[in-house]
Amino acid sequence: MMTNQYSKNLSLLHALCLAEHRSEEDALPSSNLDDYDPIKAATYLACFITAKAIKEASRSPADERYDNFDMLSVYQAFALMVYAYLVLPLGSENIVADLEQDQIIIAKSLFSELTNEELADIVESGMRKFHLVGDADAEHWTHYREDLDKAVIAFLVAGTDDASPFEKEELIPVLGAFLSMLCEAFA
Repeated sequence: MMTNQYSKNLSLLHALCLAEHRSEEDALPSSNLDDYDPIKAATYLACFITAKAIKEASRSPADERYDNFDMLSVYQAFALMVYAYLVLPLGSENIVADLEQDQIIIAKSLFSELTNEELADIVESGMRKFHLVGDADAEHWTHYREDLDKAVIAFLVAGTDDASPFEKEELIPVLGAFLSMLCEAFA
């Protein structure tokens, strides 16, 4: 029975990632899953996965800000896809996400050093790319979306289920490869 399980798994992985990446001086994150909103968990995890994928793909947003600014919107589009795949199953629990609002949170989280004007450009361009990929009929984009969806959900399962056949860290290279494919498509 998975009625409330999915949202709890999102919250659990959010809490686990926070605990795993906290520094010595940070307070311990709450162990009460009710303290973790599943939508906020999905937003955090979309940024977390995207940041890991960027690093895995040996990309440098700090450098690209100056010599390939449009690539930042590709990272934004990737994060939006990850976010979408994380929040879609919440619909079965009557939990509704707000992509319009959360895309701004995602951009600010991924690119905190940017100006508001630069962030606005990334949000707008990232959403266009998100819709381009999401609406594309070409077979390779259909496979890309399906496979990315599977990889994102596998990451969630690997991070929350002890019986998972792999660790979430093993999926980072796969997610990095998906990001690289998206970067190549928009290069």
